Amino acid sequence: FGAFHSDSLWPMVQHRFPRLAKEQEGLTATGLKKDQFFVGDISGLYKSGNVAVDVKVDTHNNVSTKVTLNDVFHSKKVALSFNIPDHKSGKVSTKVTLNDVFQSKRVALSFNIPDYKSGKLDVQYLHPHAAIDSSIGLNPAPRLELSAAIGSKDLSVGAEVGFNTTSASFTKYNAGIAFNKPDLSATLMLADKGEALKASYIHYVDRPDGLTVAAELAHRLSSSENRFTFGTSQLIDPKTVLKTRFSDDGKAAFQCQRAWRPNSLITLSAEYDSTKIFGSPAKFGLALSLKP
Repeated sequence: FGAFHSDSLWPMVQHRFPRLAKEQEGLTATGLKKDQFFVGDISGLYKSGNVAVDVKVDTHNNVSTKVTLNDVFHSKKVALSFNIPDHKSGKVSTKVTLNDVFQSKRVALSFNIPDYKSGKLDVQYLHPHAAIDSSIGLNPAPRLELSAAIGSKDLSVGAEVGFNTTSASFTKYNAGIAFNKPDLSATLMLADKGEALKASYIHYVDRPDGLTVAAELAHRLSSSENRFTFGTSQLIDPKTVLKTRFSDDGKAAFQCQRAWRPNSLITLSAEYDSTKIFGSPAKFGLALSLKP
């Protein structure tokens, strides 16, 4: 089920529609049945003042809990997380954020206790036509990540790079260019350390149901392999969104999400793989989100 939501095409088309429910306290259940196996989890979120408690239980009887305290002191966020029955997983996560250290600059320092090697420093710089985001680990062998973008509302160019100081090698380097208009969006990306070239196009059709059509073409430079994916998203009614996805590798999928009551969602997903010989070629998913 999770694979349907993490697909590269649907996130491109789903931002056309606002979420039918706001992120707030509530109950969420997800499940996946594949062949004879069923896996799922139930998570609950409760917020009161500056305290948030998030509890998640899965089908393997694992319980994970996270308690977050905001504004303990000025610009400080503290989180305590642990798993049951693994009491050794307990850790305290602390994040200190300073906004407007200089004009349009944000600095964040985060670390886990007792894992002193988890320290990380994030620095962000924002400008109306440019943005820079950098991160470096605070340990003897830090990893450095840097991303930057420049442009306007119509045209933008961006790149990101990751560097491992221990091996003196790049962990990632990607670049892309995007062109946006009110009724369309087109992007061209060089990804996977220059191994893949991806082009995508989204068109917003001027119709009452807000039909959105998207397509993505991916080319592997090393193997000359091509992949093509096509998807759509549209409103069936004011409370229901239907999404479809088709790819040239023989897979077809759909997702239907309905707000059956205020702030509560039910999502049905299905995928069919025509190339699968052994096992069931179909997968089905169900997600239920209950929020007050």
